[in-house]
Amino acid sequence: MLRVTVELLPRGRESGRKTLASADITQEKGGEHADYRVELHDEVMGSVGVGALREYPRFATTVLDLVVRAIAAGLSGSENLPVRPRKVDVPVYRAGNIEFVRIREIPEPAQSIFLQHIARLPPLVVNTESRPEDCAYASVWRRFLAGH
Repeated sequence: MLRVTVELLPRGRESGRKTLASADITQEKGGEHADYRVELHDEVMGSVGVGALREYPRFATTVLDLVVRAIAAGLSGSENLPVRPRKVDVPVYRAGNIEFVRIREIPEPAQSIFLQHIARLPPLVVNTESRPEDCAYASVWRRFLAGH
């Protein structure tokens, strides 16, 4: 089995290193044309895909080709890369002089990651909303998107 691990090294340092995702690639049939199964795991989202490569020509190229194709198969069901994701675009609303976003309108996986990011912050409650606790300051959202 091959395990590919994606880690974050803050500022390039080993201290504070955090695993973000992994791919387990298991050979199911050996030989010149092998079969592989891939399982993709994201630390925030959990299982994000399962796929297979059939009749893969072993030793014809680098192991990195196998890894990329296996990850693509796990994400989209085929060796072709899925469509490139679009920019996360969330509307900003205003209540008086407060700009906010509705958390429910943030698409996954950004929503789950953002919720972890703001877990220790005091909640924003916008009483004019149908779900008053489902809001976050737009400035916090923008800083999150900028990587802060």
